[in-house]
Amino acid sequence: MDRGTVGSTHRGRLLVEVRDEGSSAVVTPAGELDHHTADLLREPLEACVDRGLSRLVVDCSRLEFCDSTGLNVLLGARLKAEAEGGGVHLAGMLPVVARVFEITGAEAVFTLHDTVEEALRPGA
Repeated sequence: MDRGTVGSTHRGRLLVEVRDEGSSAVVTPAGELDHHTADLLREPLEACVDRGLSRLVVDCSRLEFCDSTGLNVLLGARLKAEAEGGGVHLAGMLPVVARVFEITGAEAVFTLHDTVEEALRPGA
């Protein structure tokens, strides 16, 4: 299993780390995902799919805020990943972020997991 760090980027209120886990990519945004920081998450998600890693696990355990722009980034990544035969799995979502998904109904279109380890299990 390749556990090397692919990269990270940071601007103000959001840090995004990316690492490969076998045939999946684990993307960890930390901080606030909003209009001003959305591209910091969009770009690595798209880059993972472009590199052939269409199974994306987003570790939300350090995501403190997500607005509609952030939600749209995740929805866009989901569409792109599914077009390549993969998908987006969300793991470890904090209650404040989970509430956004619940209110909008977006929780119904993502696969949700309690932990990254659970999301990485075969067949998850």
